[in-house]
Amino acid sequence: MSASSPQQAGPRFFKGHGTENDFVIIPDPDGALALGPQAVAALCDRRAGIGGDGLLRVVRSAADPASVDQADRAEWFMDYRNADGSIAEMCGNGVRVFARFLVESGLAKPGELAIATRAGVRRARVAEDAADGTLGEVTVDMGRARLPGPDGVEVAVGARRWPALNVNMGNPHAVAFVESLEHAGNLYTAPLTSPDGVYPEGVNVEFVVDRGPRHVAMRVHERGSGETRSCGTGTCAVAVAAIRRDGVDPAVTGESATYTVDVPGGRVVVTEHPDGRIDMTGPAVIVAGGEIDPRWWATLVG
Repeated sequence: MSASSPQQAGPRFFKGHGTENDFVIIPDPDGALALGPQAVAALCDRRAGIGGDGLLRVVRSAADPASVDQADRAEWFMDYRNADGSIAEMCGNGVRVFARFLVESGLAKPGELAIATRAGVRRARVAEDAADGTLGEVTVDMGRARLPGPDGVEVAVGARRWPALNVNMGNPHAVAFVESLEHAGNLYTAPLTSPDGVYPEGVNVEFVVDRGPRHVAMRVHERGSGETRSCGTGTCAVAVAAIRRDGVDPAVTGESATYTVDVPGGRVVVTEHPDGRIDMTGPAVIVAGGEIDPRWWATLVG
């Protein structure tokens, strides 16, 4: 390539994680980039791409048909894709990382901010960074859980089967309490669920053990990604399932219930309030940024 014809720069990317649930972040404020499923999968590939459990496209709500109806309530839309390129309704860890990115990139100020998602507007609170330089945590109002049924849902790994609670956090979850997290197997492939047809678009499956009073630990298979180090909506679904199992439903007791949820990548705290709202608090970190090689990018979108 001659000096008289400089190579055009490729798009910028960033990398972030929330309790080690990691994401490729693509700023696209005006909605100009064409990101089909194959391009997303290539970007999330851990060997031949940047690598991540999913992709967060940062776009103004008014610039994307999927979020234009939310533009009057939230300036920014979190266009979330699973690692295989499929579209997902919500990602709790993704919202925390998305909020952190907006603040660190100067697109929003610390404090309260609204974020449009395919599951509706979510409100986040990004704490000011501490005086010692540590990052403030991010709290997200995750909305309300739905328990759509039916009764009798089960999940299976090999010869083992467990009853599961169907919890919808804007995306579907099957939560099973088990004797040991090792019983979940490798979680590279999706655990079986029954009855047939209960999850026509796939499901995130959480396996849960007790660690102490109002303290649980989990592993998760995320649809479209396999086992991940954390799942934000999954931690909320697990907390809701534990609250119902333990008989401390805030709608009945009139008191908020707070559970600590350990995941392989760290810890989050989930609170369900008497009005049904669920808050999730945990870390969110932006670890790197760079430029995608324009020649490789051309192979993805060309």
